[in-house]
Amino acid sequence: MDTLASNDAKILISTDSVTDAEMVKNLLHPEFDNVSISTKPTPDVSDFDHVQPDVLVLAFNELEKSERYYLSLYRHSQTVQQHPHRTVILCGREEVRRAYELCMKDIFDDYVLFWPMTFDASRLLMSIHNELRELSSIKAKLPTVAEFAAQARRLAELESKLDQQVAQGVSHIETSSRAMEQAEQGIDLALDEFSQRLISEAQPNPAEVKNTEALKNEISRFKQEEVHQHFHAAADSAQPLKQWVQGLKQEYAPHMESVRALNAMAERVRPVVLVVDDDELQHKIIGNILAEENYQLIFADSAMQALGMLHKAKPDVILMDVMMPDMDGIEATRHLRGVERYAKIPVIMITGNSEGKTVADSLQAGANDFVVKPIARTTLIAKMARALSMMPT
Repeated sequence: MDTLASNDAKILISTDSVTDAEMVKNLLHPEFDNVSISTKPTPDVSDFDHVQPDVLVLAFNELEKSERYYLSLYRHSQTVQQHPHRTVILCGREEVRRAYELCMKDIFDDYVLFWPMTFDASRLLMSIHNELRELSSIKAKLPTVAEFAAQARRLAELESKLDQQVAQGVSHIETSSRAMEQAEQGIDLALDEFSQRLISEAQPNPAEVKNTEALKNEISRFKQEEVHQHFHAAADSAQPLKQWVQGLKQEYAPHMESVRALNAMAERVRPVVLVVDDDELQHKIIGNILAEENYQLIFADSAMQALGMLHKAKPDVILMDVMMPDMDGIEATRHLRGVERYAKIPVIMITGNSEGKTVADSLQAGANDFVVKPIARTTLIAKMARALSMMPT
């Protein structure tokens, strides 16, 4: 796999200190040529949108400032979601644990112990190289196992559709054969009645026939040699079509075995459900409700964490709480719908407020459905099934 070259990679250093920005830039300069700095005193997304970096280095001297800056990016940037990038944060010794937790939640990608002074100058360089490798994997856009499984499930429908079409074809052939038989019988009857009318004196105004026996023989010959012969020829012409249909079924039977085997493997791939809620109790409730269903559940306790996780895992369905700190579920859903890669992921909103405005705002933001707390098991399972049926192919 190709990795972004050091001289091609775009790196943006964001901080509120010009001195710190220059120090970090000088540290990176021996190995990275395309390094920009952003030192706006307040969070500003314009530099990110302009540079569109491959790696964003947050060099603020407090971790909280890095969190505020990145949240501002997600709220106001036009490109942060569409543009694949990696984020490295610099932190002090007392903030290492918090930095670790933020990276484990996929809000940031890596952290480097840097303040008040770095004891390993190469650590930041190594971190950026690692993130560039990871970014190359993301940009490759290789299909996921879940995406393969979704296509395999679609293939499984092919067998039943082929069987339906073949059955309809056989039915049409049989209907045509019966119609020809009925037509043959009808013509026989019409000719018999015509013959009787010609020779029967009981009929009013019978036609004068000098040799009735000869006429009967001629009509009989006509039925046998002209009418029957043509109908039999037409019926015989349908036989190769019937044989072709049977041969077709035999030909595709081995391939259908492969499709069935592929579908069996696909059924072992569980749909991924991302649950976004800042309340861990709700995580447990939803986990218990869906425990017996064939889902792989992943959890995020904030919208920011959920948006960060999407770079690594593309869920099949998202359960999104409406009320969350920093960024609510409606705003997060609006961001999702603005990114082509995530725009078609079904989103079910979870809300404790069933007022019309909340529902209307959710649907306007792009949500597909909503569930009201306390969550009813049957309702959630039914809505999950409906959402999965909307999965893009």
